[in-house]
Amino acid sequence: MSEPLIELKGISKAFGEQIVLDSVDLTIYRGEALAIVGPSGTGKSTILRIMAGLLAPDEGEVWVQGHRRQGLIEDAEDPIGIGMVFQQAALFDSLTVDENVGFLLYEHSNLSHAEIQKLVSQRLEMVGLTGIGDRYPAQLSGGMRKRVSFARAIMSNPANPKDTPAVLLYDEPTAGLDPIASTVIEDLVRQLQHSQGVCGTYVMVTHQDSTIRRTADRVIMLYRGKVQWEGSIDEIDTTDNLLIRQFFSGKVEGPIQVAG
Repeated sequence: MSEPLIELKGISKAFGEQIVLDSVDLTIYRGEALAIVGPSGTGKSTILRIMAGLLAPDEGEVWVQGHRRQGLIEDAEDPIGIGMVFQQAALFDSLTVDENVGFLLYEHSNLSHAEIQKLVSQRLEMVGLTGIGDRYPAQLSGGMRKRVSFARAIMSNPANPKDTPAVLLYDEPTAGLDPIASTVIEDLVRQLQHSQGVCGTYVMVTHQDSTIRRTADRVIMLYRGKVQWEGSIDEIDTTDNLLIRQFFSGKVEGPIQVAG
């Protein structure tokens, strides 16, 4: 078994009276590609934010490479870097692509402007966006903005190797994109997994069937606050689990209750 990088133990989270996560156990192993699926409102994005240290659970423990996290990521540094790609790209509209991708280095490193620009150019080249560093987010298509957010997430500081993400968390990276743009993003996710100098471990939250099948090796399904199923991509089409069968068939009838 590969090394556990992130372990969630008995994680619970509620917003008001709505229980979103209910004693969830989940382990992310080095080198794996995991997809978290389930109906809307079942805590998929919430669990990513807890992994990233952006949100604290109400109960349970988060362990990162064998160390228990205390508080949020701002309270104590994790032993490994964890990068996150947000659903809406979350770029700064007033900054250029160069400034967005290199933001953390510009703000929190002693590297020269020329050194940071070189690193930014390398990352933009990796995501297929050479030569757009002087553009602003409003000048980019939706797919290009997503790729810029990828470049920012995989940015590393050569002066501090611990800043290099060991795990990437993707929150609906193909949401709102047409099928062709989605394929570009799906291919990029896999390419980055196997790129030298980029982390090879990621967790993907998505609803899209093609994204699940083209980017994941292991799948877990969240429903009613709990992990209801876990298996490989191949097992999706052979399992007798009624939740999985309904989710991937898109049928209204079944154990998943459809909000009216």
